Amino acid sequence: LIRELLIEIGEDPDRQGLLNTPKRVAKSWQFLTKGYASDPKEVINNALFDSVSNNMIMARDIEVYSLCEHHMLPIVGRAHIAYLSQEKVIGLSKMNRIVDFFAKRPQVQERLTRQIVAALQEALGTPDVACIIDAKHLCVNARGIRDIDSSTVTAEYGGRFLEEEKLRRDLMDYIRLDTKFGA
Repeated sequence: LIRELLIEIGEDPDRQGLLNTPKRVAKSWQFLTKGYASDPKEVINNALFDSVSNNMIMARDIEVYSLCEHHMLPIVGRAHIAYLSQEKVIGLSKMNRIVDFFAKRPQVQERLTRQIVAALQEALGTPDVACIIDAKHLCVNARGIRDIDSSTVTAEYGGRFLEEEKLRRDLMDYIRLDTKFGA
């Protein structure tokens, strides 16, 4: 397919720089769409632990790399996830892995945000989960309107995050929090 695409755009797929391009593209697509290869339960891998905490737990600035399903161009940004633990907490790296799991398939950012929240709600047994994603879409930044400065922000709130304005404000304060480790 890639060889035919190269011909279609006027390239010579037999020239030295393009000889291995079809194989490289196929390998790259396997990586970029590996989100179809398993399910969220396998990603979480029983990394749920009993807890008596009733606090907000947050992972912020999680890298997001996905593909726009409309143009198959990259979406690059950051996800911020929070939940209120009730009886369970999840291994911290699992939040990053859940983002990566759903991002590794052609997506729209709105669906990606919802999928992350739904997976964590199911795993943790709580509706109190929130996800905010801020991302650049190369279909906007590099073609069409070519607006290189804009980004898209999506938010999905569940449970108390949806019901309590103060909790959403706290979440936003934590995202903006300036620490020696973060932005």
